[in-house]
Amino acid sequence: MANQEEVRDVYGYFEQKGNALCYRYEAERVRIEPWGADSFRVRAWKTAEMDPADWALITPEKEVTPEIEVREDGATICNGKIRAEINLIGKIAFYNQKGELLLDEYVRNRKDMFGNTCSSLEVEAREFKPITGGDYRLTMRFVSTPEEKIYGMGQYQQPYLDVKGADLELAHRNSQASVPFMLSSLGYGFLWNNPAVGRVNFGKNITTWEAFSSKKLDYWITAGDTPAEIEEAYANATGKVPMMPEYAMGFWQCKLRYQTQEELLEVAREYKRRNLPISVIVVDFFHWPMQGEWKFDPTYWPDPDAMIKELKGMGIELMVSIWPTVDVNSENYEEMKELGLLVRSERANAVQMQFMGNEYLFDAFNPESREYVWNKAKENYYKYGIRIFWLDEAEPDYMFHYDYDNFRYYKGPAVKVSNYYPVEYAKTFYEGMEKEGQKNILNLLRCVWAGSQRYGALLWSGDTHSTFDFLRNQMAAGLNVGLSGIPWWTTDIGGFTGGDIHDPKFHELLIRWFQFGLFCPVTRLHGFRDPIDFTISNAAKMWNQPFGSGAENEIYSYGEDVYKILKGLVDTRETLRPYVKEQMVKAHEKGTPVIRPLFYDNPEDETCWDVNDEYMFGPDILVAPVLYEGMRERSVYLPAGRTWKEVQTGKVYEGGTTVTCDAPLSVIPVFTTNDSDFKFVD
Repeated sequence: MANQEEVRDVYGYFEQKGNALCYRYEAERVRIEPWGADSFRVRAWKTAEMDPADWALITPEKEVTPEIEVREDGATICNGKIRAEINLIGKIAFYNQKGELLLDEYVRNRKDMFGNTCSSLEVEAREFKPITGGDYRLTMRFVSTPEEKIYGMGQYQQPYLDVKGADLELAHRNSQASVPFMLSSLGYGFLWNNPAVGRVNFGKNITTWEAFSSKKLDYWITAGDTPAEIEEAYANATGKVPMMPEYAMGFWQCKLRYQTQEELLEVAREYKRRNLPISVIVVDFFHWPMQGEWKFDPTYWPDPDAMIKELKGMGIELMVSIWPTVDVNSENYEEMKELGLLVRSERANAVQMQFMGNEYLFDAFNPESREYVWNKAKENYYKYGIRIFWLDEAEPDYMFHYDYDNFRYYKGPAVKVSNYYPVEYAKTFYEGMEKEGQKNILNLLRCVWAGSQRYGALLWSGDTHSTFDFLRNQMAAGLNVGLSGIPWWTTDIGGFTGGDIHDPKFHELLIRWFQFGLFCPVTRLHGFRDPIDFTISNAAKMWNQPFGSGAENEIYSYGEDVYKILKGLVDTRETLRPYVKEQMVKAHEKGTPVIRPLFYDNPEDETCWDVNDEYMFGPDILVAPVLYEGMRERSVYLPAGRTWKEVQTGKVYEGGTTVTCDAPLSVIPVFTTNDSDFKFVD
């Protein structure tokens, strides 16, 4: 390896520090080091010291020794299937083991008069623009490859599976979970390891990542021969889900909202009277006296201990809603404020939420705040035997306007760290439950970020509207979430708002959504159905209107014709449980998505990379949901190299072909490999 004196006099300075290749020029420092097999972590900063936060990344189990070389024209670091080249002006490019270019920084300046990046534009790849307070507005630019396909990035309410060309907000909203990991058709995975609010634009001419407030650039990149290799490397780098508990693999019953203990118990009893499989039933929000008290209102839930014992006797787990909000009139507000356990506001209007009152949010970044909230939940819920929580409002929902520049956490300004809030929220309950000796922990959240999966986070797709347009969005969302390293995902079957239980058009949507939900990691029926019941008394007004409870939302609430179809689907889910368990083992051990696009299992079939209305449920079941109103047949592409059996008809087809399937209202086209014995229950 050449030493520094042997390298010609140019802008940058290279050195090896341990396993890392380091570059510096003026105030900027760049560090490239192995982070797991076939992977690098890249950090750059202009502060005196590097910010040590790891965020989504965990320390690799095994230390890797890379090959590092400093030459006259730059430096190289190799780690298995990935190689990074950095030239004398600090421009980085990544290659696979075949020498194929994967990703290349976008530089257009005159620093290298003899390079192909020489330009009068004066555009830097890594841009640190100072902002008041000592942080930077950070921009990272890469050369765009127009033919590249990009998947992942979390959950956005749009129908596009391939997000190449998309402009995505790196921030959370109700039904939007930004998880900044992308899987490229070129054979690499890339994590933007920065929890700041920002944007990414996967443009035709350039890819641009932005963090609006940050102290360092931090990203992770891996190379792999297949999507599975890339996803497994990413799971090793950010953590894996626990093993899903057995009960969670069945059918979940939920609505907004069961108002009383007796109402909920009667629903559970009715399911048992009808011999319907049910694994989980849910107590939704405002079962508490006031937000921030984290306990049952004794007026409506007088005996939680007896309720939970009866449910467990029926083989049903109870999930209870938790909100991070603390009403200013609640019994815990003054103490939490005095102890500094609440999120702070930067400007005069300190209230952070207005939902049936004036509320603050508990600061999940603060370990004391996490301990305080968990202890309340432990005393008022966990002691009764509740082992699963619904951690709602996980974005969190700031006044419904998401003014992140107005709030500050224990770890810094919201605009700088806010995307990590749902991780800390999930950790609040995961660590508390783990300390109590619980295994196989799972909690439902409305938002996640990279790394949430290791804290037992099950993401659901938020408050979606009851339309076919939104159903199509959920398919893209669920598949991209799985590719973003979050194997556990579900959706409000039927949509959350806008569905009238007496409307035949809604019945059609509900059935089609349920068919899709049957082949999701978790099958959960939920919604705020019309007509609304306004008889409730423990919640006064919402948006100056009486706030009530949605109409019935059990599978027997929609008439006999609908009931017959939905009963067959929940019975089918019960027969699928052994297969679902197999997929959950793979998710736990390898990080394998439970639902994934066709190309995941069939990467050599180029057609599969363009199919966005079918997916694989595990390796053996191909699902082709009906996603349009009135559709009664649809075409289905069958991946090449395999033989496929249509479950409904028993017809066998060779792969590499497109077939037309009948799809009456009671039928979702599903194909299996020939050796599968899966069938629907009538």
